[in-house]
Amino acid sequence: MRCLVTGAAGFIGSSLSERLIALGHDVVGVDRFSDYYPRSYKENNLVRLRDESKFSLVVQDLSECAMEPLLDGVEVVFHQAAQAGVRASWGQSFEAYLRDNVMSTQRLLEAVRRSSSVRKVVYASSSSVYGEAHELPMTEASSTQPYSPYGVTKLAAEHLAELYRHNFGLATASLRYFTVYGPRQRPDMAFHKFIEATLDGAAINVFGDGEQTRDFTFIADIVEANIAAAAEGVLGVFNIGGGSRVTLREVLGTLAEVAGPVKQNRLEREAGDVLDTWADVSAAQKAWSYAPKVPLREGLAAQVAWHRERRAKLAR
Repeated sequence: MRCLVTGAAGFIGSSLSERLIALGHDVVGVDRFSDYYPRSYKENNLVRLRDESKFSLVVQDLSECAMEPLLDGVEVVFHQAAQAGVRASWGQSFEAYLRDNVMSTQRLLEAVRRSSSVRKVVYASSSSVYGEAHELPMTEASSTQPYSPYGVTKLAAEHLAELYRHNFGLATASLRYFTVYGPRQRPDMAFHKFIEATLDGAAINVFGDGEQTRDFTFIADIVEANIAAAAEGVLGVFNIGGGSRVTLREVLGTLAEVAGPVKQNRLEREAGDVLDTWADVSAAQKAWSYAPKVPLREGLAAQVAWHRERRAKLAR
């Protein structure tokens, strides 16, 4: 099978691309190498992929490039590309979020609608579409009231996928990721910052009282969910969570066990941060027997090991 992975140089995109190739598929990756974080991280993500004969990389911006050549012979599109970051999505930055998360998705869906080869689009949505939880756990039928501009754009793109599915018969599945972590996590994300600070012996900035909760999902479980969602008959919107609701205080305790003493700076809660997330994954369980396999301690230890390996390479 020939696949297109957008955002292929990113945290999730590169991990997904490697797994697809390991399963014997051909992968066309596209990435525009935005300057949201240093390009060196993405280049490191691509080290293994660049040696794969089944992988090709196209450096293009989905908001303006010709889509048809990207889709030539492609059967499944895994749309991972997006402008990320809840806290950075306010003010003048919103224009970039609108372009990269909404307009680019609409352009891609239009091109897929005209394609003779694409049979499925799997879209990377986010738990940010829910906003502040009015009920826990969150189901796909729960109220969607995003609490940040980022969440607004992810929900808009998800709605576009559903509109094209219902109006044009486009086979789409939207996966609402809940707090993804693991090796290659972006440097702006919490676990990355926490681990780097801990390994440096520096203090972690903790926003709020530490009692806020998240449903943390390991990267391998996210990757397998994408592959399963590419199957025929898997349509609509699905929560993809890690299987447990954990307080930030508990996370820091686990981090101390696997990485060493954790120091903390307590700061006020920031705009756009929600208090709780917790995924009801029964829809995905019913659709393809989804069951997260990696518990938090094991996944966090794997990410700490990746950080240590990366730091050792940089020190050479």
